[in-house]
Parts: sequence; structure tokens; C-alpha cells
Amino acid sequence: MFRILALLSIFALWAFAAGDATFEGKRDLNIPAIIMFFVFIAGTLGITFWAARKTKSANDFYTAGGGITGFQNGLAIAGDYMSAAAFLGVSGLIYMNGYDGVIYAVSFLVGWPVILFFMAEKLRNLGKFTFADIAAYRLGQKEIRTLAAFGSLSVVVLYLIAQMVGAGKLIQILFGMEYEYAVFMVGALMIIYVTFGGMLATTWVQIIKAVLLLSGVSFMAIMVMWHFNFNFEALATQAVEHHKKGEEILKPGGFLADPISAISLGMALMLGTAGLPHVLMRFFTVGNAKEARKSVVYATGFVAYFWVIITIVGLGAIAFLNTTEGAQYFDKGVAYLQGGALFGGSNMASVHLSHMLGGNAFLGFISAVAFATILAVVSGLTLAGASAISHDIYANVINPNASDEKVVKISKVTVIIIGVIGVVLGIAFESQNIAYMVGLAFGIAASANFPILFLSIYWSKLTTRGAFIGGFLGLITAVALVILGPNVWVQILGNKQAIFPYAHPALFSVAVAFIGIWLFSITDNSEKAKKERLLFRGQNVRANTGIGSAGAVAH
Repeated sequence: MFRILALLSIFALWAFAAGDATFEGKRDLNIPAIIMFFVFIAGTLGITFWAARKTKSANDFYTAGGGITGFQNGLAIAGDYMSAAAFLGVSGLIYMNGYDGVIYAVSFLVGWPVILFFMAEKLRNLGKFTFADIAAYRLGQKEIRTLAAFGSLSVVVLYLIAQMVGAGKLIQILFGMEYEYAVFMVGALMIIYVTFGGMLATTWVQIIKAVLLLSGVSFMAIMVMWHFNFNFEALATQAVEHHKKGEEILKPGGFLADPISAISLGMALMLGTAGLPHVLMRFFTVGNAKEARKSVVYATGFVAYFWVIITIVGLGAIAFLNTTEGAQYFDKGVAYLQGGALFGGSNMASVHLSHMLGGNAFLGFISAVAFATILAVVSGLTLAGASAISHDIYANVINPNASDEKVVKISKVTVIIIGVIGVVLGIAFESQNIAYMVGLAFGIAASANFPILFLSIYWSKLTTRGAFIGGFLGLITAVALVILGPNVWVQILGNKQAIFPYAHPALFSVAVAFIGIWLFSITDNSEKAKKERLLFRGQNVRANTGIGSAGAVAH
């Protein structure tokens, strides 16, 4: 491991030296910020080394041995959720669009009551390592686990892109590095975290960075409000004066003008939360259903507080950056109202604001925390993707007799492959707003994962045929409509006009998934289907009581 770290350090130094001196966003090397940054990296690698010594089995690798408390898990879930998309992307959306960015933030929160009241307890009572364990409880192992793996990987990849773009832009701004080198560095660190530390390292990095992120963002919000004597109206008034859209930023409809895209986005964010593989995995790290419920309550509280704060930060970015003093953060010193372009794009608005409010030291702190945020989320995502391949596909479909050591080995190889894919796609999607990219990931989670998970728990007539065909229809529809939509078809692939006119497909793909599952289940009268329906009663008893769930038994 130490050899790998040494090689990574040498590469980092070379990459800094190879940075393009003419890069338009390059700034003078910020020594306090860089020192703070490397202190954080060293700290998180220390946690990884500690976790690596304690991770001895597949149970340790995937679920940290089930020894995480409800409060710790709540913080870790909040840490998972407060990703680059949340901190950098949503604050950037508010900076660009005002009120619509706030709606985005609120929509992210709405999914948590769904998990709390409908999912948390049952997930813990029925699951082992992944959400596919629940869906496969009474349905065909091979079909359901294959489908779940494809759904999980699709979500993981899209979510991963957003984090990679955020991290790349952050390091680009901080060090003046080439964007490609920055993304490569993130990929390398992520692979190290997950490969050596597993879920234990990922959890503790998430807990620490959640506390630091909440502290840093709270300080930013207090500094912004202090400047306006804690008068929110004065802040909103100045934001209106300093934005090209004027009063329009306080009205809805500027970002998603058509109602279908708006409804699709809301549906994706609400239902997708309960279908995110890296969040669902968290419920298997606690000891029992009570702790699972506790973790959701704590997570909801932390996330809700974060969204309130991020609204103030986004409006503060408009009020502070779009001024004569803020022109230093724009390309060639041309201020916003004169048509200037922000270094790093809108995703970097909160980072520039941190420098304006707290100088180099605070910039270093926020940058380091944002980077740690990205690394932790990326690690959780990669672990979820790896578990989908190793646990769901390899251990339950290809080789059911595989040893723990073999499964973990397959996981680690998968981590490297997912890391490489993340780097390549992170470079390809450089220009996208990261909150928007995460919205698409939520759309796929809501279409492929949530319907199967929800109906397998609550609908007695669900069959393997219905879940498999309906789930795949939802997944294929979601992925196809994302590719054919304006963001990929026009902006990434360079075509003139999108085949599918709406930015978010969830309204259509979720409907296809639910209708497909219902239709192919009720028309399935095979002997296998009849047995699966009879097994629902036993599943329901265990889901509600936890009887038989001790030790996370295999099904």
C-alpha cells in the first residue's frame, strides 16, 4: 500500500509541474490552501490504513461488520447525500437560477420520509449486503440479481460522473492543474480508499467530512448573514440587484420551464432516493431495525439543515461574487454584469465565495472538505458498484460456492474497473452541471431499483417474470431517454436537436417500470409464480418483526 501511495505522490508532483501555464483559470499557487488540502488527504489515508487492518471478511468489507451505531450511520448517510452535487452543484444552480435551485434542494430532501416510513426497517430485516438481497428473498435469484446489478451500475456510473467533474474542477482551480490530471488523481485516490479500507474506511471518512462540511458551510452562511445584519430580505434584495435576471431569480420556472420536466425531476428525486444503491447499503451496517430507523431520522435532520444553509450560500454567492470586488474570480477580471465567465463555471461559486469571506486558509478548508466529500461519496458509490458485481452476480449467479476471500478479490478488481470508467466519463462530461447529472442518476434509480424494491416488499402478487421484464423495461427506457434527451444527444454528442424533448425522463420511465411489473406479474400463472406469491406471507412477517434476520442470514 505504501508503495502505491508513494507512486501517487510522485505522480501528483509531476502533474502539478506539468500544469498548463496558460490555463485561463490558473491562479497563483495558494500555499495555505494546498497545505490544508494535503493534511486532509493524509488524514483520510490514515483512516483507510487503520480500516484495512480491521477488514478481514466479506461482512467487514461490505457492511463494516454491522457495528455502526444509528447516530454514526445517520451522519454517514448524510455524508453520502451531501455530495459534490449537493454542495457545489446546488449552490451553483442557486447562483445561476435563484429560486429553481432552491426547489432542487427541497426535492432532494423529500425522499427521506419515503425511506423512513416505508423502507428502513424492512431493509434491515430482510437484507444482507445489497438491496438485491431483499428483492431476491422470494423471487428468482439469477434474474433479480442480474437486473439489480445492471440498475445499480447505471446509477453508480452517472452519479460517479458528477463527483468526478466536481473534483476535477476543484483541483483545477486550486492547483492550476490540467482538468484531465485532476480527474485521474481523484480516480487513483478513490481506488486506494475502497480497495484497502472497504465500508469501514468509507463510513468514517464520510462521518468526519459530514461534520466538517456542515461546520464550514454554517460558517459561510453566518458570515453572509452577518454582512446583512442577519436580515434575509436584505440578502435577497442585493441578490436581485446583482443578477442579470433581476427579480426573475425569486420566481420558479427559470431552470425547468416545462411542467413535464419539473414533475419528472421531482419524481426522480423523491423516489430515486429510495433506490440509490450506495445509500441502501448503509442500512446493513447497523445492528438492528431500530438503529436503521434512527439513522434515517438523524440523516433527515442533518440533510434538512444543510439545504437551508446551502440556500443562503447560493444567494450569498450572487450578492458577493457579482460585484466589482468579485471580478477577480472571473476570466480576465471581467465582472459578471459585464459578461464575465466564472473560473471553473457555476459549480465553483461556493468555493470562490469561501475565499472572499475567509481568505486563503478558509478556501483551503472548504476545498479540502469538498474534496474529502467527493472522495467519500465516490468511495461509497464504487463500493456499491463492486458489490453489485461480486456479491449479486459472481457469488449468487456465476459461482454460488465462492469463498469470502474470492468474493472480496472480485470486488477489488471491479473497483479498479469502475475507477477507470469514472475517470474517462468524468473527462467527457466536463461541461455539465453536476447537480443536474445527479438528477439523471436519481431518475434511473427511481425507474430501475425503486419499483422492484418497493413492490417486492409490499405487493404479494409480484413474480420473478414481472419484476425482471418490468424492471428492465424501466431501466432501458430511462437510459435510452437520457441518451436521446437534450443534455447527452445535443450537448455531449453534438447533434442539432434532441430526439426526446424533455431533460428528465423519470415521469415516463417510472410509469413504464410500474406498468410493466404489474402487467407481467398478473399474467404469470406458472407454478413458480404461485409459489412466489405464497412466500410473501413469510417475507412480510420477517420484514415487520425481524424474526430470522439476526446475523444477516443468507436466503
